[in-house]
Amino acid sequence: MALELIAAIVAGFALGGMAWILRRWTGERFPKWIIPLAGGLGLIGFTVWSEYDWFDRVSGALPEGVAVVSAPKEAMPMRPWTYLAPLTMRFTAIDHRATVANPDNPDLRIVRQVSYVRWGGTAERMLVVDCAGGRQVLLAPDLVPDANGEIPGANWLDVGPEDPFQKAACQEG
Repeated sequence: MALELIAAIVAGFALGGMAWILRRWTGERFPKWIIPLAGGLGLIGFTVWSEYDWFDRVSGALPEGVAVVSAPKEAMPMRPWTYLAPLTMRFTAIDHRATVANPDNPDLRIVRQVSYVRWGGTAERMLVVDCAGGRQVLLAPDLVPDANGEIPGANWLDVGPEDPFQKAACQEG
């Protein structure tokens, strides 16, 4: 966050400096207020670009084996331009590198879900996904699978086979 603030300030000074140079080269034909206007446009322009480019930068840097499952676009009242061009401020990914299938019941898989939030960091959770039943449960220390791979006492969430995370967790390979 601090680096983005510094970058926004540098962009503001750069555009303000270019306006100052342009004003000097043209024999001061432009009014003085063009300098702070250009600086402000540099600050705002960089900030808007940074917000819209965040998802592409972060998702593009994900290691091989980690796939984006859900990336909703949002409109926000404090950013009225997002009603015209919605913004991705969070997304969910699955880490296929950590997926483990139950050898006795291959429809049950333990998967790692990673949630990324702009200005909020990341959060990881381990889920047990039942591919045949279209359901999921958050893996907790008190939930222990029995000999058949079933988890007694689990509070399963029925999500159905069309849930994007369920589809990603249950795909082969």
